[in-house]
Amino acid sequence: MDFELDQDQQMLAKTVGDFAKNESPVARFRQLRDTDIGYEPAAWRKMGELGWMGVPFAESVGGFGGSFVECALIIENLASTLVPEPYLASVVLGGMTLARAGNAAQHEAYLTPMIEGETTLALAYSEAQSRHDVSSVETTATPNGSGYKLSGEKVWVLNGHHADHLIVSAKAPGGVTLFVVPRDADGVNVMVAKTIDGQKAAFIRFEDVTVDGDSRLGEEGSGAAVLDRTMDYAAAAAVAEGVGITTTMLRMTVDYLGTREQFGVKIGSFQALQHRAVDMYAETELLRSISIASMVRADEDDTRTRRADISAAKYQLATGGIWVAQQSLQLHGGIGATDEHDIGLYFKRMYALNALFGDQEHHVARFASDPTFAEVAV
Repeated sequence: MDFELDQDQQMLAKTVGDFAKNESPVARFRQLRDTDIGYEPAAWRKMGELGWMGVPFAESVGGFGGSFVECALIIENLASTLVPEPYLASVVLGGMTLARAGNAAQHEAYLTPMIEGETTLALAYSEAQSRHDVSSVETTATPNGSGYKLSGEKVWVLNGHHADHLIVSAKAPGGVTLFVVPRDADGVNVMVAKTIDGQKAAFIRFEDVTVDGDSRLGEEGSGAAVLDRTMDYAAAAAVAEGVGITTTMLRMTVDYLGTREQFGVKIGSFQALQHRAVDMYAETELLRSISIASMVRADEDDTRTRRADISAAKYQLATGGIWVAQQSLQLHGGIGATDEHDIGLYFKRMYALNALFGDQEHHVARFASDPTFAEVAV
């Protein structure tokens, strides 16, 4: 597998990185986290004008026909300054699901406006009992004339507090099925919740929400398979974001070691701390390499290899990535644990990414359940 980025990919990464540094420093995240939305629609529209939302989608819907690698590179570089716009929630969760499950008319109605930066999407799939099982759905879709009535509750819906449209999984007579529902539809009740990393999500209750047949994405019973594929994209995206965070935390920590003085000398001159910094670098590069592997595998239809590499990457995020975050916080000392210092914001986001789209336990179990792995182990 080629781990080298081509010239276009390098240029894209630099462009996004420059945008994050110059137009969305961490101070912007601090300013926006206590607002009602948590991000700015104007910035989202600018990202749409730059074409970033359309990178992984077909040209027929207004996209650029790129691969998930380019999409993940955008996420990695946006993470360098904690850019708050809902790229992962709207493009990866909402957009990738809609692209796979919807028809041409639905793509034009819901996907194209999101690609242009005019709207955002949210994927309402998680329920209180579901853990990481996308097929565990108690929300119901009861046939109602030519449409359905949706009833149930979804939890921790990323961008669910402000998305224009929700993609909702529900149990129809034919099995788990996906529907597009306007967030402001009658019977949709949204409660905003803050997440550990200072971002926002929503608890959403659907009370006999009426949707027509055109709101259904695909055939009845097709939803679980689509969501399962989306979770692979999302897990790979979380690892890519984790690379952006660990890279930034490593740089911040090395800079701090070179300026903080103790006993009249820079603490970076202490050999023990130099060794720890080197170990942090090694773990960051390991995470980067396995992230690239998961980016490439995310587009593959071979379920076994795709799941194996993505689960391995998510495991590395939960071990090496978290370890780098812990070391960064500790090496900053007491100031690192305060809200006033940026290192703590990155630390919290890393822990949120670890929990999203399958934690360490989930991905170890999924990797170990592969028959090929079992044969090798024996």
